[in-house]
Amino acid sequence: MPWSSNATFLVTLTLDETTMPAIYKPHRGERPLWDFPNGLYLREAAAYELSTYLGWAVVPETIIRRDGPFGAGSYQRFVPADFTEHYFTLLEDSGFHDALRVIAAFDLVANNADRKSGHCLLAEDGHIWGIDNGLCFHVEHKLRTVMWDFAGEPVPSHLLDGLARLYTQPPESMCRYLSDAEVDMLAHRARAVIRSGTFPNPPDDHRAYPWPLV
Repeated sequence: MPWSSNATFLVTLTLDETTMPAIYKPHRGERPLWDFPNGLYLREAAAYELSTYLGWAVVPETIIRRDGPFGAGSYQRFVPADFTEHYFTLLEDSGFHDALRVIAAFDLVANNADRKSGHCLLAEDGHIWGIDNGLCFHVEHKLRTVMWDFAGEPVPSHLLDGLARLYTQPPESMCRYLSDAEVDMLAHRARAVIRSGTFPNPPDDHRAYPWPLV
């Protein structure tokens, strides 16, 4: 995938006679970051576990394999999508707003530091997926996103119900990919969203938008 900042490959997964395309992000292809621990591929899997636990279907199926062509890495189901569409174009259609609110709420609790417009994919079946979730789950507040258009609006009640469960009982599966402190902060952020009940405004004390925006 030539436009990726880290080594990212379109591969074919095979099980018996069944095949499917997937996005492979090997650990050895990651560029070191000063503000994130090594091993972003694990956070891709943690994001899928969170999406599944909440029942929000934000992140396509993602697994970790240790025996890839370039070693350990994450494999995420490739989403056939209309790649002319992205967050800013989808926002123009109010029919997509509910689905976009789900991704915005997901990013609040996941502490997504890199939600670009192009990370919102409109699949062929009309579902909107959020991809590229490696920069999530930091213990420090690092939310950087283009999805500030819902600021000040109430978070839908059915999403708050899912966050209540996350606060009281974080998924054990995430402990395979994140530190104890990161899982604790995940529950803390869920509680904060519940208490606020609204989508926040962009903060003034740190950079609130990723770059590039798309």
